[in-house]
Amino acid sequence: MSQKPKEPGDRREFFVKLGIGAGLVALGGQGLASLRSLVPNVSYDSPTTVKLGYPQEFPEGMKFLPDQRLYVFREGKVLHAISAVCTHLGCTVRAEALSQVEVRTVEGSPLRLTHRFLCPCHGSKYTGDGENVAGPAPRPLAWYHLSIATDDGQLVVDLARPVERSFRLTLA
Repeated sequence: MSQKPKEPGDRREFFVKLGIGAGLVALGGQGLASLRSLVPNVSYDSPTTVKLGYPQEFPEGMKFLPDQRLYVFREGKVLHAISAVCTHLGCTVRAEALSQVEVRTVEGSPLRLTHRFLCPCHGSKYTGDGENVAGPAPRPLAWYHLSIATDDGQLVVDLARPVERSFRLTLA
């Protein structure tokens, strides 16, 4: 049996097919890489649960936490947290001390009000419990859930968990 000699066309045809195949594989790989680039590797969202420090670090009255844009109030062993983000356009509201302490019933619970909140951007005004009373702000300031971390005893706020204005954390 004699073997048929290879023709020059067969070799050329093989290399053309090999080149086309390699080009298609390269295009497919580039397409997959382009699609993968649409999915981020890192989340730049800030965490919603944040440790604020130990309860004894919070003085009687109010403490502003600029990184979380949050006011934490303490009255004895009772704490609550109010957002410092204006509900109009997200400016940071500033606290202004009241000349006289007010006691107000908020959702059935008494609350001592020592401050009111003012938005420097567009003039919204809020009472000490965060209720909007003037300006373009459409709703009250948010109150956030506070808890104590079981691992180290620090005060923890959950910025993704707004609570009713009657919420209070009582320390043991």
